[in-house]
Amino acid sequence: MKKTTCILIALFTFLSLQGQRVYYDASAFPVLGKATEQTATRYERLPDSLRTIIREPLWELGQNSAGLSIRFRSNSSSIAARWDLLFNRNMNHMTATGIKGLDLYSLEEGEWVFVNSGRPTKQHNEAVIISNMLPEDREYMLYLPLYDGVTALAIGIDSLATIGRPQTDLPIRSKPVVAYGTSILQGGCATRPGMAHCSILSRWLNREFINLGFSGNGRLDYEIAEVIADVDASLYILDFAGNATVDEMNEKTVHFYSIIRNRRPDTPILFVENPIFTHLRFDRQAAEEVRAKNETIRRIFEGLQAQGDNQVFLLSSRDMLGDDGEATVDGIHFTDLGFLRYAELLYPVIKQMVNE
Repeated sequence: MKKTTCILIALFTFLSLQGQRVYYDASAFPVLGKATEQTATRYERLPDSLRTIIREPLWELGQNSAGLSIRFRSNSSSIAARWDLLFNRNMNHMTATGIKGLDLYSLEEGEWVFVNSGRPTKQHNEAVIISNMLPEDREYMLYLPLYDGVTALAIGIDSLATIGRPQTDLPIRSKPVVAYGTSILQGGCATRPGMAHCSILSRWLNREFINLGFSGNGRLDYEIAEVIADVDASLYILDFAGNATVDEMNEKTVHFYSIIRNRRPDTPILFVENPIFTHLRFDRQAAEEVRAKNETIRRIFEGLQAQGDNQVFLLSSRDMLGDDGEATVDGIHFTDLGFLRYAELLYPVIKQMVNE
C-alpha cells in the first residue's frame, strides 16, 4: 500500500511538472531571414547605420520583422510564446494574426508542416501555440510578425522538457534568396506570417529567404540596393513595380541594378512585372498605369540583356493571380490564395536558378 502511494505521488508530481511552463529567451536560438546582423535590435531588418540616412517611412518599415523566423528544437508536449510588439498596429484589411502574430511550423520527414499560430491580443502577448503533443524531439521554425516589430520574444515549454538550437541545417542558409519589393512582398495581406509567398517558397525549397519588402516604399532607394548587394545570395528578386512610378523606374532602375551587379557579377537577378490586379478590369486609369509600368520594366530588362548580361531575367505577371478574380483582399493585396498562386508561379523559376 505504501509503495503504491509513493508511486502515485511521484506520478502526480511528474504530471504537475509537465503542466508547468518555463520560458527561454529566443536570443539563444538562430534567427533566419536577416540581410545583416548590424541592426540596432535583433528583430529588425535594416542596418542601424541607415537610421539617419534613409527616408523615415522606410526606416520604420525596416523595424517590421517580416520574413524573420526563429529555429529551435524541443521535446516538449506544448509550445508557447511571449512576445512584445513595437507598434501594436491594426489595419482594416489584414488579420491581426498576419500583422502581429506568430506562426509555428515543424520539420516532418524533411518537409515543413504547419502546427498552429500565436494570436496577439495586446502589446504584450502570451499564447499557448500547441499542446497535448507526444513529447518527441522536433525541429521547429517560428515566424515573426509581418507588419509589426518585436521587442522581446521568449519560447515556453514544459518544465521537464528540453529546448536547444536546431540539429538540422534546414532551411539551407548559405546563398539565400533575397527579395526586394512592396507591401505584397512584405506579406500584405496574408492571414498569418507563414503564408507570405517568400515564406512559402522558403519551405518548399528549404532555403533561407530574406524579405526586403517595404509597404508602399519599394521605390528603388539606392541604400537598399547596397544592403542587398552585401548579401552573397543565390538569386536577387526585384519586385518593385507596384510602388515605383514610371518616372522613378526610368530614373533609378539601372543604377539600382548596377549597385548589385557591380558587386555580384554572376548572380542571377530576376525582375518581376507589376501584378495584373483584379480591379483593373474596372479601373481604367489604374489599368493604364500598370500597362505603362510593365512596358517600362520590359524595355529596361531588354536593354540590360542587349548590353550582354545573360544572368538577368524577367517574370511576367500574366499568370500570377489566376483568372477568377478571387486572389486579393481589396483588388490589390493578396489573400493566402493569391500568395499560394504567386509562389506556384515563382517556384519552378527559382528552383532552376538556385540549383544551376
